[in-house]
Formats: sequence, structure tokens, C-alpha cells
Amino acid sequence: MARIKTDILVIGAGSGGLSVAAGASQMGASVVLLEGHKMGGDCLNFGCVPSKALIAAAKQAYSMNAGEPFGVTPVAPEVNYAAAKDHVHKVIETIAPVDSQERFEGFGVQVIREYGRFVSPSEVQAGDHLIKARRIVIATGSSPFVPPIPGVDEVTCYTNENIFDLRERPEHLLIIGGGPIGMEMAQAHVRLGSKVTVIEGLKALGRDDPEAAKVVLDKMRAEGIEIVEDALAEEVGEDGGRITVKTSQGAFTGSHLLMAVGRTVNIEKLDLHKGNVAHDRAVKVNGSLRSISNRRVYAVGDAAGGLQFTHVAGYHAGVIIRSMLFGLPSKAKTSHIPWVTYTDPELAQVGPTEAEARKIHGSALAVARFDYHENDRAIASRKTTGFVKVMVVKGRPVGATIVGEAAGELVGVWALAIANGLKMSGVAAMVAPYPTLGEINKRAAGAYFSPRLFESENVKRVVGIVQRLVP
Repeated sequence: MARIKTDILVIGAGSGGLSVAAGASQMGASVVLLEGHKMGGDCLNFGCVPSKALIAAAKQAYSMNAGEPFGVTPVAPEVNYAAAKDHVHKVIETIAPVDSQERFEGFGVQVIREYGRFVSPSEVQAGDHLIKARRIVIATGSSPFVPPIPGVDEVTCYTNENIFDLRERPEHLLIIGGGPIGMEMAQAHVRLGSKVTVIEGLKALGRDDPEAAKVVLDKMRAEGIEIVEDALAEEVGEDGGRITVKTSQGAFTGSHLLMAVGRTVNIEKLDLHKGNVAHDRAVKVNGSLRSISNRRVYAVGDAAGGLQFTHVAGYHAGVIIRSMLFGLPSKAKTSHIPWVTYTDPELAQVGPTEAEARKIHGSALAVARFDYHENDRAIASRKTTGFVKVMVVKGRPVGATIVGEAAGELVGVWALAIANGLKMSGVAAMVAPYPTLGEINKRAAGAYFSPRLFESENVKRVVGIVQRLVP
């Protein structure tokens, strides 16, 4: 058994673990990084990167049949599904060197390609290595959850971990789960030539602003996606190569099944009890992302039990590096964390939705809004469906909902404003180039001030006095 002593041990080479390892090693700490599967974790290999690559391929196919309003004769695309998957894997291969073992070894990180498990509060075993560390970071991410629906173990059930390896285009893809992953994959596949049925036990995109979600769902239904809501899956079966999902709303039969109902945090292999690490579905941490039972241990990303986004894991890395390396107080916040569903149109959110903000702030809440159809660039591009809605308290934005073209890009302005406590006047003062979609944010901020300026008798009185008295 090889014994290793290190300042920081990182378990998991996904977004959060890699960020901790790179930052800590380059600032002088000794770092050991464990990864029992693929460098880059879920995001690079099975999640964000391949899904957005497939969405990009689907968008190209869709655009070929959507040119008539621009004077371009529509042409039915000839989709090579296997070649689209080649594109997906080429994208992964292009990005992979950034997350590679060789790159991190170049930073001075000792990379061990084994799973780790606690053997004491300060020691982790990984294969033939026993690592004793001053600080241990759990960054193990999560895996797709497959619910125990009767019959599901007897059929071929795809998840995000293997759908991108499928080479044959599904004739009729059944998707259980109407959240972001399910809806993104539904639209991608219908645009690539599959028939798609989404089966959702509650409401599709049910965690988002209902008004914004409706814009997305209307567009998806118009593209031919069948979305069945309030349909709890009760049984799954396969007969003659056809898969049937029985639900409370009837039975649905297709050629392939994709499960997209949520995620399970990867902590089952860690033997957390031997490390005195309290946990339930994830590691129990305090506001500094430190274990509530073992001060040596931190958790980041999905392992910390909060928002499950790649960018959150990266943000968490910065939080704990400040604490681990410099001994400075540092706490994780969620109020400024944005997230995006990459459908067409995109759906983006930062902070609370309007309904959530009303529960929190009551009558103190003001809502500013601007619609895409009033933006010149959106009109020129025929991307006029959508809106931005900003939740404002005492002149400061606390949340924003955007649905429409490039919503994921536009939401960054509001994430910046919320993170830095900026006022709406700061966004209103921004000069956006014309014509851009970025003007939508500026106009939304202006919509907050318009009634205060143009409908105020006090303002009109002051203007009147100035015009009479000032030469």
C-alpha cells in the first residue's frame, strides 16, 4: 500500500473538483486528485457539452425548413443521425484536453485514476494508495435517477449517460420527465427527425415561471412534440421491440425510452460513515460548504446538495479555496446563480420567479418588463417571441426571468447586477450597441423608471418650474 500525505485531496474530476485542484496547486498547495471514471466528469462526457452539441446539430436541421419568411425556399433536411453523433463526440474530444490528466499533472497535481473511499476522518483509500490529507474535497457529482417503475429493469432504458452513444435515430422517442433535460432532448430529437412524446407526472418545466414556460411549451408543441402532463408513469413494458409506458393518462408506445426525471448524488461508494461525514441524499454542509461533522471535509457542486449546475460547482470551488488556502471566511450564496434551459426559445432565470418573489417581498415588489417584439434586432431576425421580466425591490433587481432568443446570454447582465448589489439605474445607464438583443435588458430597466418619470406629478411640476425660471 503506497502512503501519500498531501495538503488537499480532491475526490472527483468534474467541474468543481478540477477547479479546486487547478487553483490550489497553482497557488502552492500539494494536491492529489482522484477520478475513477472519466476526467471532466458528467458535464464534459454526458451532460452539458454533448447535449448542447446535439442541440446545435438539430438547430441546423431545423433552419433548413424555416427560411420562407426570409425569402429562402424551405428544404427538407437529410439528417444523418450517426453523423450528428460524430459531431457530438468530436466536440467532446476537442474540449477534453482542457480537463485531461496530463494537463493537471502539468499543474503539479498528482492524479490517481481510482475511486476513493474513507477509511478514517483524515484518510482515503484509492486502489493501492492510502492518502492522508489536511483537507478533503468531495466533488463526486451526480448520476441520472431511474425511478423504480415496475418493468423498467426489463427494457432498454436510456439516460444522459448513454443516449449520446446511440447511433440509430429513434423512430419514436418516449421521454419520461418534462424538466430541462427532457425538454432539451425532446426538441433536439424532433428536429433530427424522430417522433417524440414527453411524459411528465406533474407540469412540464414546472419549476420555471409559468408564463415563460408556456412560451417554450407552445413552441415545442407547434414543432410536433407531444407533451403529456399529469401523467405519472405506472408501468413500463416491451413487446416486439416496442416500448409501452402506462400512465394515469393512458398508455404510450414508442421505439426508444429516455429517462430524465432527476439526479442522484454520487456518494454511495465513499463510505462516508468511516470518515465521520454526515449525509443524507448529499453531504451535509454549512454555509461555507464545510462538513457539519468533520471540519477537514468540504463538498462542492452536486455533492453539496444544492443547485445542480456545472457553473455552481465552479463557483463553489472559488468559495472553498478562499477558506482552505487563506483561512478567510467565505460563504456560498444562491441569490445570484443563473440557470438556463437550452430549448428554442431559451428559458433563463436568476433569483426568484415573480410568484416566488411576491411570497418573499409582498407589496414591496415591483416588476419591470420588456417584450422581444419591441426590439429592432429581434424584429430583423424574426425572433420576436419572448420577454424579460425583472423583479425589483427598493430599486434593486432581485430576480429576472427571460424567455426568447439568446436568453442564456442576456441573463448574465442580471446575474452581474444581483451579485454586486447594483441598482436598476446601473443597467438603465448602460449604453447597448444598436441593434442588439442586449438592448432588451436596458429597455426593461427603463420600463422600471418610466412610470416614475412620466406619470409623476412631482416630476412634471419640477420640469414646469425649471422651464419658467431657468434661462
